[in-house]
Amino acid sequence: MKRFFLVFVPLIAVFGALYFYLALNWNYSTGERAGWVQKFSKKGWICKTWEGELAMVSMPGAAQEKFYFTVWDDAVAQEINKAMGRRVSLHYEEKVGLPTSCFGETRHWVTKVTIVPDIPLAPGITVPVQPSPAPSPPAAAPTPPAVAPTPPAAK
Repeated sequence: MKRFFLVFVPLIAVFGALYFYLALNWNYSTGERAGWVQKFSKKGWICKTWEGELAMVSMPGAAQEKFYFTVWDDAVAQEINKAMGRRVSLHYEEKVGLPTSCFGETRHWVTKVTIVPDIPLAPGITVPVQPSPAPSPPAAAPTPPAVAPTPPAAK
């Protein structure tokens, strides 16, 4: 019995740690999804993760499809919060084999967000979005007053 605890329990712990390492660092798939973020909140009793819902519309008038996602990085979560109400593209990694919801409610972990400037209606047809006003250039430093050249001295 003592041999069991000295050999098999550490062996099980090593295999468990190896499993979690592989599950967290290996991606089943990666990709991009574009649409509008409808819901985004930090959830969880003990393990707090950012959970969101992206509304994807393929054509105007078509029913929307929802993409549920999880965000672990607070910097990415802040970018998504700033982009609420605008069309965005989310880069995600799909994780499989994680045993609990402590790692997030979904398998799709968003790692990057990009604001999409144009709304595609059909292939080759886009609705341009008004660009935000360009920042005004910095004020130029004042130039020193010009000094009048002095005439050459007469001989």
